[in-house]
Amino acid sequence: MSDRIVMRTGEALVGGGPAFTAAEPEVVIGELDGPFGTAFANLMGDQVQGHSRVLALMNTDMQVKPATLMVSKVTVKKTAYTNILMGTVQGAIANGVLDAVRNGTIPKEKANDLGIIVSVWLNPSIVTVEDLDHEALFNIHREATRRAIEKAMNNEPSIDYLLENQDKLVHKYYQKELDAKK
Repeated sequence: MSDRIVMRTGEALVGGGPAFTAAEPEVVIGELDGPFGTAFANLMGDQVQGHSRVLALMNTDMQVKPATLMVSKVTVKKTAYTNILMGTVQGAIANGVLDAVRNGTIPKEKANDLGIIVSVWLNPSIVTVEDLDHEALFNIHREATRRAIEKAMNNEPSIDYLLENQDKLVHKYYQKELDAKK
């Protein structure tokens, strides 16, 4: 890994929990003093109704380092959704970032120099779940965030892996449509 992290991207999908708790974050990581930092600041300052951009917080007034900006992939329309997104999921993302620093994926000495943008997937149907298991939701989003960061920082998947497995990798929703026609 070079000393300068201009921009890295990664994603992860973690499911297997209670209904509607799956997480599929996409991350972009880069140095705050370059083009990435400009994009980070522009996103933060250019709020869009239904897609608020907020810093990932450990609690109501303690942002995580590296500075992490959450952007919802889903148009936020309901207060219940907002409360889950800006509570349980926000805390999970912040903890996933710290997990990546703790395990050395993100160098601790870069914590003030890097920024992370996380596109967050939270299923809109989460608001229909009675007795939502917030602990499971938290753990799934925390793990998915850490995994996405690890993939970004390790440049995974490699181009060699993709080329070698291109014909074996089938998008699950494409496969679902193919199977439905049988």
